[in-house]
Amino acid sequence: MGAKVESDPASGKNRTAAERTTDREVVVTRTFDAPARIVFEAWTRPELLKRWWAPKSYGMSFVSCEADVRAGGAYRFVFSHPDFEQPMAFFGRYVEVTPPSRLVWTNEEAGEGGQVTTVTFEERGGQTLVVVHELYPSKEALDDAVASGASSGFGDEMFDQLDELLATPGASVGR
Repeated sequence: MGAKVESDPASGKNRTAAERTTDREVVVTRTFDAPARIVFEAWTRPELLKRWWAPKSYGMSFVSCEADVRAGGAYRFVFSHPDFEQPMAFFGRYVEVTPPSRLVWTNEEAGEGGQVTTVTFEERGGQTLVVVHELYPSKEALDDAVASGASSGFGDEMFDQLDELLATPGASVGR
């Protein structure tokens, strides 16, 4: 359906692949060198999310990170950026939480027209394949997100930061 983008395999790092699979969906995949339960924790514990979720090169920093990670629970991530007077909030609800294999949440900052994000965690020999599906309500909504650069913020830099967290001794992941 769309262009597939992968990181440079010559770098020796795990590769991130992103592809627009339909007119309403983007899929991002990456393998992490950690068991699924540990990778899942990094996606669900606010103190860990704050350490990798915002790409450092964007100049954004967390103001607050709240996550009630259960079906029906809410999340709210608030970021500051030197170029913006007001903080930016991203929020929604968890639709499904199945540790350590699946997370589904809504993205409600755009109103009812936000996308639904599904993340699966599949352990393979001590590594975890993470697959992120972002389903938009319409082709136009995804086109707008792609044009603005907002579509699938799950790119190499964020995932490289997650790799660093997972590899950090004493990071309190998995404890």
